[in-house]
Amino acid sequence: MEKIDSSSRTVEGRRGKIPNPPSKPDIGNLADCITDCKRATLSSDTGPEDPDEFNELRGRLESCREKLPPLYRELVYKPFVAELDNQGKDNFNKILLGDPDKEGEAGLMLDIAQAILQNGEGYNERATDAYQEVISDLYDGFLSAEDRSGVKPPDYGVSPPLAKWGRPDFGPYTWTADATATFDVGTAIVNMPPPYASQALLSWAALAHETAGHDILSADEGLTPELAKAVRMALNDADVGDVLPSYWADRIDETAADVMGILNMGPVVGIALIALLRGMNAAYTRKAKLRSWGTLDDPHPADVLRGYLAASVIRLLSFNGAENWAKIIEAETDKDVTTIRAGWIVIEPEVAKKSAEVVAGILVRGKMEKLESHSLGEIQNWHNDDDAIVADLRPLLTTVGKLPEQYAKGIYAAHVVAAAALEALSKNADIPQIFDRMIAVLKIMHDTNPSWGPLYVAHPGNLVSYRSYLPHEED
Repeated sequence: MEKIDSSSRTVEGRRGKIPNPPSKPDIGNLADCITDCKRATLSSDTGPEDPDEFNELRGRLESCREKLPPLYRELVYKPFVAELDNQGKDNFNKILLGDPDKEGEAGLMLDIAQAILQNGEGYNERATDAYQEVISDLYDGFLSAEDRSGVKPPDYGVSPPLAKWGRPDFGPYTWTADATATFDVGTAIVNMPPPYASQALLSWAALAHETAGHDILSADEGLTPELAKAVRMALNDADVGDVLPSYWADRIDETAADVMGILNMGPVVGIALIALLRGMNAAYTRKAKLRSWGTLDDPHPADVLRGYLAASVIRLLSFNGAENWAKIIEAETDKDVTTIRAGWIVIEPEVAKKSAEVVAGILVRGKMEKLESHSLGEIQNWHNDDDAIVADLRPLLTTVGKLPEQYAKGIYAAHVVAAAALEALSKNADIPQIFDRMIAVLKIMHDTNPSWGPLYVAHPGNLVSYRSYLPHEED
């Protein structure tokens, strides 16, 4: 492969013009990808039991001390164990009793413990290392000094999050660094349902939403409120009615996370979102369709609004195939539309699309004071060179030959996941084979990641987990 400059994600020495994209991306295997996501959602695999006995937990943690790299020993292990010892067994049990559903302080405490234990004890080691590589790449890709040229370092200079498996009923979610600071921990924690270790390939693109979205947005203090204000003002000026300005702005965390995911991993995140939502809806409601009703208790916009937002964001990306992909995603969303409602207010489809376009424009191109008058789309975007790298990687995921022991500088885990997702979507794709090859490539990348070596390597953050999905049925 050509030499690739990792600081700008551009290809050095790639000869000739970027070929014109196909008129219609191949998503001929979308139905099987949806079934793959549904099957994973219905799986009975809940992962390791929560470590809810204090003395046993302390002993297991002690055994993991030297198995984490120095960076995470200092930022996660030591402060967490010190805080546990400070609380003691009685307060540990009080925290568990005070949060029986494990949605607040107890859930956070146990998830931090699980992240340490699973990495230290080698739980599902191959998939865990692959997972860790993806979230590390997505985090570094946006917060690195190179990508933030002209933008101050983030206010919360935390290192990439730690990966963990568990709590499949919550779906993918993250505890951001400002939440984990409750236990003096200096990184975020990202959770994936255990079945996703071997199924639901397109769910791996959801990691872009969690890590490139929630974790990164929370790293710049005041950025999320500024984005919400800008969205509300733009929609107030856009003649989309009285409801949508507040509806979108009140869901800025999830909305901006969707946008950030696409900026960091490209258009495949949009179609992967549709597949994952259809699969989860099929598992929970037996309807493999995007939901048109956005309930007031759901922090996410209605599924169809998220689909239209994805299409609108993709149109703003810096690569030749943007419009083709946007048309595909908008058309897939159109297929599922019934009566669109924001709360109890009916929204006409054309108004919904218009509002999504406005939101996308603000979140991709709006100049933000908290980013030194830069936009999110200036810091990260998907370019023709990213597409070219993905095209180079795709053949590796459909063969059975030996994989390279290392990859050219500048090939990122995000490229690998994007390539695997595109292959899985292609007509007659062998999803299990592609999944296995994706994990193998990511594992090789992880094994050479300096953050997981013997040195301290890192680039110079409210108590809530951000869930990717809340089940509810349409009327």
